[in-house]
Amino acid sequence: MAFPHFYLTSQVLSQEQSTCFALDLLSDDLKHARVLRLVPGEHIAVIDASSDYFECEVVSFEEKLVVKISTHLQSFDDAFPCVVLAQGLAKGDKMDIIIRHATELGVRRFIPFSSERCVMKLDEKRAAKKVDRWNAIAKSAAMQSGQPCIPKVELPCSLEQLGSAIGDVDILLICWEEATQTESLKKALQSFALQDCPVAVAVVVGPEGGLSEKEVKCLMGSHPNAALVSLGSSILRTETAGIVAPALVIYELGGFELSHSVNSVAEK
Repeated sequence: MAFPHFYLTSQVLSQEQSTCFALDLLSDDLKHARVLRLVPGEHIAVIDASSDYFECEVVSFEEKLVVKISTHLQSFDDAFPCVVLAQGLAKGDKMDIIIRHATELGVRRFIPFSSERCVMKLDEKRAAKKVDRWNAIAKSAAMQSGQPCIPKVELPCSLEQLGSAIGDVDILLICWEEATQTESLKKALQSFALQDCPVAVAVVVGPEGGLSEKEVKCLMGSHPNAALVSLGSSILRTETAGIVAPALVIYELGGFELSHSVNSVAEK
């Protein structure tokens, strides 16, 4: 059964000393809980500050939401592939669409970037407002889809800065429709033969108009495990590619096969 999901930023439930305790929810999340009209006896899913999953039973809900732990759902946070989407800034509501649906699929981090062919231009003030909106969309989508964490949408950077922003990933996949000799995304992942789990993969998707050859060369030189990849014979819109590409990576790395393993926790 799918339960309403709530995320805690500082509270670690394993450290609670009482059988029943109040959840330290942000004000917006507390409002969301009131909208759900939670009543004693109902169950919710709680992801605490240690990324541990708990199924909790509502004990009371007046000023605070008081719960008790029913079950500890062993977090698969460490086993789930970490996919980062570096998305070229796209105009209109396209970024909203990409962030919402990619979050539902399990993308962990978003890095918007500007490039030569970007139609959307943001100054510092507009960028900050956009990022606030995008993070709110990511949080809402994570709660709705039951993700193990809320992905972070970072401030937009230049393409030249993108290399350092994704330097901590294991593999860098660059989607480029103009390349004459590109591998399928599946073959590109297999060619690196990385055995360690979890694997962190960054996927780069260009804006409307795509990436220039100069920009692609810059990205290819920014990471030792970089590869150009194809998403098939069709030329996809940026808002389509920004959803399809990370979905394929998560699928190939087995992310859609994972489920929570449930371990009962003895009541205190």
